[in-house]
Amino acid sequence: MRARSRRQFLSGASAVAAAAALALTDGRYASAADRDRALAATAARAVRVEGTTLEQVATPAGGGLYRRLASGPGWPLAVRTELAGAAPGRDTRRTALASFVQFTDLHLADAESPARFEYLARFTDSAHRPHEALTVRGASSLVERINALPGGPYTGSPFSLVMATGDNTDNHEQAELEWYLSVMSGGRITPATGDLSRYEGVQNSGSAAYWQPESSFQDDYKAAGFPQIPGLLSAAGRPFTAPGLRTPWYTTAGNHDDSIEGTLPDLGLLSSLYTGDRKLEGVDDATAAKLADAIRHDPATAVLLLTQLLTSGGPVRHVTPDPRRAPFTPQQFAQAHLDPAYTGPGPIGHGFTPAAAAGGTLHYTFPVAPGVLGISLDTTNRAGGADGSLGTAQLRWLESVLQSYSTRWYDADGHLVRRGSTDQLVVVFSHHSSTTMDNLLPDPYHLFEARHDGAELVALLQRYPNVLAWINGHTHANRITPHGHPTPERAFWEINTASHIDFPQHARVIELTDNHDGTLSLFTTLVESAAPYTTDFTDPSSDANLAALYRELSLNDPYATPAQKSGGPADHNTELLLTRPTA
Repeated sequence: MRARSRRQFLSGASAVAAAAALALTDGRYASAADRDRALAATAARAVRVEGTTLEQVATPAGGGLYRRLASGPGWPLAVRTELAGAAPGRDTRRTALASFVQFTDLHLADAESPARFEYLARFTDSAHRPHEALTVRGASSLVERINALPGGPYTGSPFSLVMATGDNTDNHEQAELEWYLSVMSGGRITPATGDLSRYEGVQNSGSAAYWQPESSFQDDYKAAGFPQIPGLLSAAGRPFTAPGLRTPWYTTAGNHDDSIEGTLPDLGLLSSLYTGDRKLEGVDDATAAKLADAIRHDPATAVLLLTQLLTSGGPVRHVTPDPRRAPFTPQQFAQAHLDPAYTGPGPIGHGFTPAAAAGGTLHYTFPVAPGVLGISLDTTNRAGGADGSLGTAQLRWLESVLQSYSTRWYDADGHLVRRGSTDQLVVVFSHHSSTTMDNLLPDPYHLFEARHDGAELVALLQRYPNVLAWINGHTHANRITPHGHPTPERAFWEINTASHIDFPQHARVIELTDNHDGTLSLFTTLVESAAPYTTDFTDPSSDANLAALYRELSLNDPYATPAQKSGGPADHNTELLLTRPTA
């Protein structure tokens, strides 16, 4: 394998560091004094800011190619009035309607799996990350943070639930699913596969193309400032006890929970690769470029290329086979959630029912709070491709649910319809966002069913005034979008949250309040894991230090784009106003 040139790699690392610093600067404030006044005003409106990014934010510190992190100033509240005005005095009038948490894109990864394509990282940044052996530690630290919060910062209300909006696993392996369920519900975890006494992956391969953390070998990452950390890989795979959430939790499926590396259709052709003993660790640049392009544009051809490479490609490493690496089906995904060993704080099945386990139907409804309904959609497309869409049957199901919880809505021509006897406010959850639901390839398991894109889903949701928000992930970025409408009650907010694998590694607290002036507010507050901001390269024995390294290494990933993922002030800590639907 010909590695990316040292000049290209170092330039990329410098750009990542500079972009991260810019991304974490709140551009609305002309001076630190202005920012401090905004933070004081934010704290005055809140019940409690501790433990959130209202209080402090992981901020790049120091110079050099490899950036360390330190505690930086919090991000003040941004009041967004695109969909409704902000009347004075609402803080004294508001009452809490719901308080919950969104996790998204945890990407718990089996870094030793033969079914990984690390050699494509220079073409597809998600193919390999220098911190991916620590995903389970990082996710458990996020759970610790949520357990430590007494409730939402603006209402003080305890969280009714945590919703994980997809890509809970990285490569839809049975082992990764077991780790995810244990992180969420608590229990003993050994985050390793194959030979549990040693690491068998690209990070001890001796290739300069990958960070070799335990070795003094000068790989391309060390040339970009990455440290040597003796014992890191051994520590990453050792057993530990995850505390698990103390709050009921639910799961939404994402493309990485559904397909090979989140892009290739799993038609059973590569199952032996998952569980076998041959790991391809590199190919030449031309072959890598061809495969990366096929993965993006022609998933079926990509599968054929992979099967050929295993017999005639680059260096193949023999690893310890492990049946726990076998990919799971949608039915097995739902069934695993029903296992009593993973019930944790509940509910049983975490949204999935025995019927879902039998049929592989992964969309459902659930109570967010009294009078607030949650709808979890399955936007994955089993034809392959990273982006998503909805099949006709699920779209019709969604409309039937919306009508069941509405006494008034608008038909496709814009005429008001009055029917039914039950009203509930509605929050929709999915993995894909409105701009990433453009994958209309026919589902190979429902070949004659049409697929529907994000614009069509937005149009449907705008017909039902009870829909307040659509909460999703997939983009690995913080982005909040108003979906306005000439009829104010038909508008809603789309809340897209950054992943917990790429920097800045966020989750989001969401609180819904009634302002008793004809408006509602959605407060969104970003939170980080409980890991400290400082790291110690000499001692990987501490669980907290491993979680801290997970965050810091993600900042320095030379193929990542933290400036694009962090978002701006209007995507961070916000109050989103909207018109209260008429009963």
